[in-house]
Amino acid sequence: MPANDLHNPLGMDGPRSGRAGRVRNWGLIACGGFGGLLLGLVAFSFITDNGMGGRPFADASIQPGRAEEIATASLSPPPPEQSASGPAGNQPIAAIIDATTGVRIARQSSQGAPGGPLILKVPQERLGLQLAPAPDTRLVEKGRHGPLPRIGADGSRPSEIYARPAVTASNLKAGAPRIAIVVGGMGLNAAATSSAVDLLPGEVTLGFAPYGPDLDRQVARAREAGHEVLLQAPMEPIEKADIPGPNTLLSGVDSSQNVDALRWLMSRMTGYVGVANFLGSRFMAREADLSPVLREIAARGLLFMDDGTAMQSLAPTLAAAAGMQMARADVGLDVNPSREAVELALGRLEAVARAKGFAIGYAAGLPGSLEPIARYAQGLEKRGVALVPLSALAGRSAPSAGLAR
Repeated sequence: MPANDLHNPLGMDGPRSGRAGRVRNWGLIACGGFGGLLLGLVAFSFITDNGMGGRPFADASIQPGRAEEIATASLSPPPPEQSASGPAGNQPIAAIIDATTGVRIARQSSQGAPGGPLILKVPQERLGLQLAPAPDTRLVEKGRHGPLPRIGADGSRPSEIYARPAVTASNLKAGAPRIAIVVGGMGLNAAATSSAVDLLPGEVTLGFAPYGPDLDRQVARAREAGHEVLLQAPMEPIEKADIPGPNTLLSGVDSSQNVDALRWLMSRMTGYVGVANFLGSRFMAREADLSPVLREIAARGLLFMDDGTAMQSLAPTLAAAAGMQMARADVGLDVNPSREAVELALGRLEAVARAKGFAIGYAAGLPGSLEPIARYAQGLEKRGVALVPLSALAGRSAPSAGLAR
């Protein structure tokens, strides 16, 4: 295996030839059952139309006893000079703060008449996020191989509509370092994927391989838990024997062949914000091969993530030329999947974030690496660092020499 590639993060088990043929075993992810802490999901019962054209929105829950008390409270308008400033005809005329939940409820007027919509201001620690439903019919077109993402007629992009909003805790200082963590290898083993979805905080972005069973259901499960998702597109590595499966993007073939293969890969699932490479040390170093693929991804309103394993990748330069959102991983988190090595890699990731203001970590999702990643991610806020989804940092990653190891 070449030193500049994580050629086996998803497990290969033998040579293959051509695009058709059986999918090779991506087994280090698919086979590994891993123990994990199952985090409970909080069900939010206050759901309303957010008026944001399908963009993700926040739900807030109010304890039933307090909600009843608030509902029966008097909503007397304050004197005009005490009203909060706002657009004419849309001034708050009353506000109640629930001492138990910390939720501030303000009743808005409508053209001077009471009884307008309720505006909830929720403390960050009680904020839950609901991602936009997928697929959004505006963002889907029928392709030869199946449904494909597209930019909507109204300009809506999958990279924006399907993204998780970057919401940081109110107790973090302005300008706090930001970290995004991407964990790949999802979808190959449904049970392992479900455990990872529950174990990892919702801010962690998940990458799905295109060869797993019932991908749309697994992706929907991840998005319901708050994770934005990526499609991992297999690309030709240095060793042709390591080609992972059908419709891998290949070097030296006609660009139309690779674009067609990419469309097959993109049709395997919906609801993703972008495409990430899987392998690709050869493919990503060749402009003639990579450039048409990036243009196709950009034209469909998707971002591109370079996982950092291809040392000679031209993706940062070519993505800029294509005018697309691009992110590149700074640190490989489970190059060595032992607990101690993962913890050291996470320390390096945080050091990068503190030095330049943000950092992106990539993990192949190897068994044993997820629990330390989850524990670390859950403690970031206490150390003054914001955990954000990948989409919040796309476009900010400067070209680099590859992963810090």
